[in-house]
Amino acid sequence: MAHSLLAALHGMDEVSNKTTIAIVGLGYVGLPLAVALARQFTVIGYDVHEERVQELRQGMDRTFEIDPPLLRASSMVFTTEIEDIADADIHIVTVPTPVDESNKPDLTPLEGACASVGSILKKGAIVVVESTVYPGVTEDVCGPLLEKNSGMVSGQDFYLGYSPERINPGDKVHTVDKIIKVVSGQTEEVTDILSDIYGAATSGGVFRARNIKTAEAAKVIENAQRDINIAFVNEATMIFQKLGLSAFDVLETAGTKWNFLNFTPGLVGGHCIGIDPFYLAHKAGEVGHFADLILTGRRINDSMGSFIAESVDTKLDGNSRILILGITFKENVPDLRNTKVTDIVSRLRELGHQVDIHDPLADKAEARQFLDIDLIESLSNLTGYDAVIGAVAHSVYRTLSSSALEGMMTKTGLLADVKGIWRDTEFSADIKRWQL
Repeated sequence: MAHSLLAALHGMDEVSNKTTIAIVGLGYVGLPLAVALARQFTVIGYDVHEERVQELRQGMDRTFEIDPPLLRASSMVFTTEIEDIADADIHIVTVPTPVDESNKPDLTPLEGACASVGSILKKGAIVVVESTVYPGVTEDVCGPLLEKNSGMVSGQDFYLGYSPERINPGDKVHTVDKIIKVVSGQTEEVTDILSDIYGAATSGGVFRARNIKTAEAAKVIENAQRDINIAFVNEATMIFQKLGLSAFDVLETAGTKWNFLNFTPGLVGGHCIGIDPFYLAHKAGEVGHFADLILTGRRINDSMGSFIAESVDTKLDGNSRILILGITFKENVPDLRNTKVTDIVSRLRELGHQVDIHDPLADKAEARQFLDIDLIESLSNLTGYDAVIGAVAHSVYRTLSSSALEGMMTKTGLLADVKGIWRDTEFSADIKRWQL
């Protein structure tokens, strides 16, 4: 397929390995994408964090998404200098899009990235946003910022695209080189180019969205849908607790029906499911619609930490020593962003309990800096806790024996199993048990 846009830039009529791609932001989303694209194209990875870039140059990925041998074998290069990506034909922006303290979209990282890219953007380049946003951000926020900082005109001197990220941290099956990638461009020609580029990087193929806003909307409802379904299960779990039932037992039974949806109760944190619904609700408000169901789901899920803490509290006799296993937002990942385990910690301490936390994957310095939590180094020789709470289903916790867990507790201690990790494990008769 001939692409006059690229032909004008390079004197060639197809996307080729001479096409230079810059990945802006090298976190959970950007790094796996960069590695996948580097198998076919010239790729430069840019990040503002010097420590992160130095680690990647040494072949180490603190997110555990890319194995060291694969990272060291990649042809891509890393930089903290924005000028190093000035010759890129395609800029793919993969920076975080969090919310502020009022749960309003915080586009500061994305706006900063667009300003930086705009300052070095060459004529004819394409800027693709992968960050999760509400419909309209790519064209109405990113476009003007790129114009302002480049002195060029969007859709004439440079072009916009959107391809929503679908990274699932810790998932080694649905990796970026195997999933369907949605692509959308400012023009059909741009969409053609993005289809070729992403199509070369993934065996899952590409889906051409009708336009950029459609692709943005599709991404934001992917996570909002999961959030709402989890909220239903969490609310049902609260009801079952009052009835003396375990949600895991109920769900296992209901799951024997062929069309029952497989969602489980628990904490909903992280930088996607716990945040993206607020982006959709914000845009809904701008057009005069109150997103009642979406915000109700968010309220229910955000209340789960307190619910778990208060449920555990009712099983204890006064102020107690409690050990929490796991602090990251999800099993088998080191990411602490927006972890809701901290809600359990805070509420238990408010109720007068002494709480210690262990997590072998979390970075101790980050836990201290960002969460004000001092992590226990090792589970060795820990004993005498009135309760142990399994908050995150890390593999290392799944393999703990009943004797090891009992050894951490008093003889009549409470084992609180938030994730159903030890449902089928036998314990001494005196050990009290609680689970969602």
